[in-house]
Amino acid sequence: MSVALRNAQRAVPVRRAPLRRAVCILRAALGASRFDVGVICANNGLMRRLNGAYRQRPEPTDVLSFPFHRVVAGELPRPSCRDEYNLGDIFLGVEYIHQQCRDTGEDFDGVLAVTAAHGLCHLLGYQHNTKPEWQQMYQKEVEILEELNRLTGASLRPLTAGLF
Repeated sequence: MSVALRNAQRAVPVRRAPLRRAVCILRAALGASRFDVGVICANNGLMRRLNGAYRQRPEPTDVLSFPFHRVVAGELPRPSCRDEYNLGDIFLGVEYIHQQCRDTGEDFDGVLAVTAAHGLCHLLGYQHNTKPEWQQMYQKEVEILEELNRLTGASLRPLTAGLF
């Protein structure tokens, strides 16, 4: 199905075609290509408001995911009608990500793709609140990024390597 990509900020130029392609590949690697997903590129102000409202942390962040379905990690949703073929929405804090990339020297487009992979995993029930959850999510991110790397020639790795 579709990837609805919206650039809701003007702080940082976003190359939408490569990002859309990466999200399509990652979604397929998760076995969820028949589901719609929304990707919103947001500035620090919007990310701060969303993070404050939904996580009680009024500060910008790199990614927030809002799943349409509640699923156990590793399982796909079981929609009962066409309107339920939706994974949910991923908000990418592109201004925040861009600032981090300037500080670390990492490639912005690559980090956007990795952050989108992280957000997609959250939409499918993966979490990282405990070490076992983090290990499961990290392994899934490695798996889907390897597929993206294979198809694009990139060499991307999860950003959460040292979380636990």
